[in-house]
Amino acid sequence: MFKHHHFPKSIILQAVYFKLRFTLSYRDLEELLQIRGVEVDHSTIQRWVFKFSPEVEKNMNKRKRQVGLSWRMDETYIKVGGKDRYLYRALDKFRNTVDFLLTKRRMKGSAQKFLNKAIGNNSKPRVINIDKSGANKSGIRLINRELMTVKKIKIRQCKYLNNIVEQDHRNIKRRISIDTGFKEFESAQRTLAGIEVVNIIRKGQIADSRKTTFKTFCSLAA
Repeated sequence: MFKHHHFPKSIILQAVYFKLRFTLSYRDLEELLQIRGVEVDHSTIQRWVFKFSPEVEKNMNKRKRQVGLSWRMDETYIKVGGKDRYLYRALDKFRNTVDFLLTKRRMKGSAQKFLNKAIGNNSKPRVINIDKSGANKSGIRLINRELMTVKKIKIRQCKYLNNIVEQDHRNIKRRISIDTGFKEFESAQRTLAGIEVVNIIRKGQIADSRKTTFKTFCSLAA
């Protein structure tokens, strides 16, 4: 994965981690690396984030601890190309991240797509708490019709129970607050996936808790 790169793996992973962990622009990262004697253009760092974030997410899903069966699901808007896009997210009742997905629209098909991903990576929940969103309710009902099991997912609509996921949204959005917004959807999708992975590591959801956050992140890119 690191073949044919001009820079060593340690430098690449450090730059990618810094971008995903801290509220830094790509030009900030370029300057920080220059201070350390590494001359690299900010656009190169952006390409590294674009390339390695999906691989880190894939390996994270293989090693993430099992989440609870009671989920809180919600979506928040993210600016991409000047337009509102929607980041679907779910946490269990212990504040562990279940899954995430950036979509172009807020509709039942988007909710269904998110739930297919979340269930595929984590197994079926017992109950999903949502707000008053009709699209999310319809999305869960579509999933229930597709499930080949007697027990369906229970839908619960209780606003205060979703406070934990709404608070968690802020932790993710803070990471991108320094930017004026993403220009392209796929770039936003990959960068947000990397930010979510680092957040999951920091919550202690990856199996090897003896390692630091950065070392665990590096192990997911191996």
